[in-house]
Amino acid sequence: MPDTEPEAAAAPLSDASSTEVDTAAVTADETPTRPIAKVLPWTLVWAAGIILIDQATKYWAEATLEPYVGVPVIGEWIQWRLVYNPGAAFGIGGDYTWILTLVAALAVVGIAVFVARISSVRWALAAGALLGGAISHLGDRLFREPGFARGEIVDFIDYFGFFVGNVADIALVGGAIAIVLLSLLGVSLRRPAPREQDPSPAAP
Repeated sequence: MPDTEPEAAAAPLSDASSTEVDTAAVTADETPTRPIAKVLPWTLVWAAGIILIDQATKYWAEATLEPYVGVPVIGEWIQWRLVYNPGAAFGIGGDYTWILTLVAALAVVGIAVFVARISSVRWALAAGALLGGAISHLGDRLFREPGFARGEIVDFIDYFGFFVGNVADIALVGGAIAIVLLSLLGVSLRRPAPREQDPSPAAP
């Protein structure tokens, strides 16, 4: 009988030690992150700003420029040239505008879901640019002539006579490049929350 008592006493000690190890492992894995609610409103404001700038510049282009007539801005490299694009980039798919509208709507939904998962400021800026550009293009598709879901996108920035775009295109390209760079650099979507400093020890 005396030989078995130390074993019985040792068992609880082993269980307690195992519990402490498990708790430490869980705590180490659960790194606190900045709440998404602190970043999301600013992301939406950024996206809304892009939409307003894009639509305002399109309004200016339609009110000021004559369709298809170039106005030099930086020599012949950058010009104002008002065109209406029923298709995608370079006018591709002009006969299937309604399909492009559906694709744009799905893109907006996908980007919105992605934005709602971000708490990193850098990722928020990149994703907000994508969201603003995509929504503005979708608005053109839905509400511009010749009709609902068949609207033509207003382009007015001519690059070297090779491509004509708008502010939303700049936001989309810039946001896509930023996302690629952030991914390559390993920047997390969720920014760690700042750690609280331990109180300084009381003076003796």
